[in-house]
Amino acid sequence: MSRIIRSRKVVLASIVALPLVAGGFMLQSRVVRGSQALLDQVLQLVNERYVDTLDTGQLYEKAARGLVKELNDPYSELLAPKELKAFTTSTGGHYGGIGMQIEPQQNQIVISKVFPNTPAEAAGVREGDRIIQIDTIRVVNWTTQQAQDLLMGTPGTKVTVKFARPGVANPIEVHFTRAQIHVPAVRYAISFAGNGDKVGYIPLDRFNETAAQEVQEAVRSLQKQNVRGIVLDFRGNPGGILDQSLAISNLFLKDGQEIASIRARNGETQPYVAHGVPSLPTTPLVVLTDEYTASASEIVAGALQDHDRALILGQTSFGKGLVQSVFNLDGGYALKLTTAKWYTPSGRSIQKERKFENGHFVEALPDTTAETESVKKNRPQYHSDVGRLVYGGGGITPDVIVADDTLTGAEQRLAKTLATKQQDFYTTYYDYSLELSKTVDKDFKVQPQWRDELLRRLQAKGVIIERKDFDAAGRYVDRLLEQRVARFAFGDSAAKRRDLPYDAPLRKAIDLLDKGTTQKELFAIASVEAAHLPTSQAKRP
Repeated sequence: MSRIIRSRKVVLASIVALPLVAGGFMLQSRVVRGSQALLDQVLQLVNERYVDTLDTGQLYEKAARGLVKELNDPYSELLAPKELKAFTTSTGGHYGGIGMQIEPQQNQIVISKVFPNTPAEAAGVREGDRIIQIDTIRVVNWTTQQAQDLLMGTPGTKVTVKFARPGVANPIEVHFTRAQIHVPAVRYAISFAGNGDKVGYIPLDRFNETAAQEVQEAVRSLQKQNVRGIVLDFRGNPGGILDQSLAISNLFLKDGQEIASIRARNGETQPYVAHGVPSLPTTPLVVLTDEYTASASEIVAGALQDHDRALILGQTSFGKGLVQSVFNLDGGYALKLTTAKWYTPSGRSIQKERKFENGHFVEALPDTTAETESVKKNRPQYHSDVGRLVYGGGGITPDVIVADDTLTGAEQRLAKTLATKQQDFYTTYYDYSLELSKTVDKDFKVQPQWRDELLRRLQAKGVIIERKDFDAAGRYVDRLLEQRVARFAFGDSAAKRRDLPYDAPLRKAIDLLDKGTTQKELFAIASVEAAHLPTSQAKRP
């Protein structure tokens, strides 16, 4: 009998609870209706009472853009029909352009690289030139994406660009015909002679439509040289095409091993796994990362680390682990919206949480360049396949943290001085290095008179540098000249060979690969050495 009474109480309690739950839904419904009314009222008042007349269509578009902007997500955006076309073209892997790499510098769009055999090279565009106008549109406080959207287009179409060049009074106007541009993902693959056998080195600059094929060809080339191990350099790699990150992971992982997964808001998980036989199943690997390693490159690095297939060395990566989906809307619009996050096989989120305000990231955590072996141990801990500790908290944290070589105080002061006259310095340095490159042999050394002449030319351009300050930073100046002259004269691979004495992470990778003949030995050696690293390391500014 008592059991029956208790059952009735439970039933009655459930019945009494129903109105409360229903009331909750009613309250939520009223809040939603009130918010909708707020938006409608604001739109109506702006449309009817704002001092300037606004087109109704534009009004709704502005409201929609404002909503997306207030998400504070730099990767979500409303795409107008023209913007959608440019976005589709740029992500399709087949597009036309003029062959320049651009970057923002002090609110200006500056040419950071001119690719060979392109319309830009044929027209004489120089690194350091500044874009001031594209067709009839002035480029003022633009992002690189805005400029890129106008520069790219269908091969054979025309685009006119005006450049400003330090030392040239009038703007330089160039009429380009866009061409099919292919920028290699792997510019070269070389081997370094360590203490023992050779160590292969593959710098991967981007995940374009041929990245996996180029990496595979580079691996085959190095295998013919009987290298002991291989260094994959992902430093500065911003990512790119997802399929290519999966294909590159396939080169090193076993069939069926998870590469990464995405998790949506509703909890749905979609895994991506390796298929087929890896091209390089056992050769020891080291992957170099830094704070500019992002997106697709983080997917590969995280998968290789979690499956104990590569030692990660350098600095913690950027932490761009968001998935964007594109939804087609009425009127030819589309919404690019962040809908999920990437996770490594061990369950680490790649995304580093950071605020986005006024078009700029605001770090929510200490900058990755300040990370050390002791600091990283405060991060969330996960485990690789064999039980090694790997660390979460956003980005891919290296197994061994190695900072770049530091500049001396004198070198830092000179670098800051040159930064205030960046365009004048870059053009002068570029032109003089190009002149020198035509006079050197492969074994050239930087001569004291080169520094003297560079200083003279800089002073003639109005770059004020005291002689004693310039001389005190002689090593830094020599490195700049050596790198640029070698690159002009003998190509990127020759410049990289000369840069090795200044590249601490790469030197460390080669040293570890000299000592470890298997991946397991490499992990063991790195673990011992990491335990004896200094608790703090300075980073090159």
